Amino acid sequence: MSTHVQTRARRRIGLAPLALLALLLYAAFLIYPLVQSFITSLTNRNVLNATNAFIGFANFAELVHDERFLRSLGFTLVVVLFVTVVSNVFGLLFAMLLNGPARHYKIMRTLVFIPQVLSGVIVAFIWRSILTENGLLNSVLQGTGLTQQPISWLGTPALATLSICVVVSWMTIAFTTVVYTAALQSVPAELHEAARMDGAGPLNRFCNVTLPMIAPGTTISVTLTLITTLKLFDVIAVLTGGGPANSTKSVAFYLIDVAFTSNRFGYASAIAMVLLALTAVVAYGVTYLLRRREAHL
Repeated sequence: MSTHVQTRARRRIGLAPLALLALLLYAAFLIYPLVQSFITSLTNRNVLNATNAFIGFANFAELVHDERFLRSLGFTLVVVLFVTVVSNVFGLLFAMLLNGPARHYKIMRTLVFIPQVLSGVIVAFIWRSILTENGLLNSVLQGTGLTQQPISWLGTPALATLSICVVVSWMTIAFTTVVYTAALQSVPAELHEAARMDGAGPLNRFCNVTLPMIAPGTTISVTLTLITTLKLFDVIAVLTGGGPANSTKSVAFYLIDVAFTSNRFGYASAIAMVLLALTAVVAYGVTYLLRRREAHL
């Protein structure tokens, strides 16, 4: 075979082997587990039972009447809403404050990103030491005379929920700040200068120049924040362990509790399928709405 023919054959094959390998890995590590989990959700699989029977959609029907699942779903949605709003608002604010070419701005952006680099477990342990009744926060509050008695930040349902929201927001603000900083640095300075020459004030320039230009960054930041928060587990496990009185159990936490405490793998798989569907619907819906917003800006 001539060299010319061999070259043409290689070009025809191209990246096909790599594409095939990628498809095989995708099928092995995503499609197969997903299908297997769905099949398991249609059974009453329990590691304590010798046999497992096919029960159809009975597990999904049970979820509709499961008060613990509905409570965990409500808690998850509260955390998702709080974290998404707070982390994106403060992320944009910090990005605008740190959007500069000077060296100290770069150092500050690096410091702000540190919480995102840390493991969620490490962050939760740090914050637990701060929020316990004899922790740093209560020591400061009592030392300054703002409170007479230590506040049980992790011992009451409302304060425990608020504490988790604040800790997760603190973590995700690091990510949103980086996304918005990159988006702001892609905005041409000429646009702001032209708007300034036309008499537009700072607020006007922000609403009519900055926000439309960083719309793609907003879409990425909001969507990824939603996805990350919907599957929240590690921070809750360390901070509150799902308590007090199971008030801070997320859907992911309840799923793991059902699977490895109650050993109901079939029911846990049904919860996983619902969580997957919820995440997909929310992510797709938010992305669709934000993309439409980008088109109209």
